Amino acid sequence: MSIKGIISKLASPSRIALGTLLIGGFVAGIIFWGGFNTGMEATNQEQFCVGCHEMRENVFEEYKTTIHYSNRSGVRATCPDCHVPKNWTDKIIRKIQASKEVWGKLTGKIDTREKFNEHRLSMAQNEWSRMEANDSQECRNCHNFEFMDFTMQESRSGKVHQKAIDDGNTCIDCHKGIAHQLPDMSGVEGWK
Repeated sequence: MSIKGIISKLASPSRIALGTLLIGGFVAGIIFWGGFNTGMEATNQEQFCVGCHEMRENVFEEYKTTIHYSNRSGVRATCPDCHVPKNWTDKIIRKIQASKEVWGKLTGKIDTREKFNEHRLSMAQNEWSRMEANDSQECRNCHNFEFMDFTMQESRSGKVHQKAIDDGNTCIDCHKGIAHQLPDMSGVEGWK
């Protein structure tokens, strides 16, 4: 087949329509993906997280008093560092879960400190369960047992961390309330 024949076949109306559709779909896909990714990154900023007064006046104020907010090394963990997984699939799942919290704000379920505290235990348990299920991966992004020198820690801490490794415990098993006020745990079975 000659070049003229190939060009004439490619220039037929059905092929032009198909080509336009494919190119248009490809460009639209890139634009959609770029917008989606930009939106995901915008919601992964501390400013977004504390944009609602429930977060800003409750858990954010508590967090500001912890070592994760201010410490001698200047390393600061922000809301997404602890509450949003790095892995893309897990991040999407967490964002969907977080929409329930946004819905709680919009419907007035947690729009005051009193209402927030009424639901604090169930919200905390949801987060603790998520962290237990992924072996506290967000904690381990900064605090990894493999790189800890237990001899440099206070003797009690070193022993407890070694026992945690031996027993297969995860960070959240011992460090509930590390960055936020613990809810009322008086009715929780097994709580010390």
